Amino acid sequence: MNQVVARFLDGTTLKGQTSDFLPTKNLFHILLAGTGHGAKPQEVKVPDLKAVYFVRRLEGDPDHHKTNDFPPFAPTPGRKVQVTFKDGEVLVGTTQGYQPDRPGFFLLPADPRSNNERCFIVTTATQSVAFL
Repeated sequence: MNQVVARFLDGTTLKGQTSDFLPTKNLFHILLAGTGHGAKPQEVKVPDLKAVYFVRRLEGDPDHHKTNDFPPFAPTPGRKVQVTFKDGEVLVGTTQGYQPDRPGFFLLPADPRSNNERCFIVTTATQSVAFL
């Protein structure tokens, strides 16, 4: 099970766990955090999303200050990229699979201390994707 935060285009957020997310599928399920054993997972349609954040902890780290800077001298797997979403949020990281004609792509955050281990970015939610 992966811990995820799903951010929708309308600004709503779902937090929980998934075991059936695939970047090639338009649908997956999230078992919402705080639901009891035997609860039914919620269906999530990828085209309705901005991004899916695969996180270390669902509650995040309130003491961490987000940065979009790469650590100096650290190896960077993939190509460095800056993603600007239509809502103005900017993420910086690396990707190995961005192609503008695909529905989405994975990004590894530049900040190694980020709560986000990786993010699946929905291409239609982006304003721009620029290689750095």
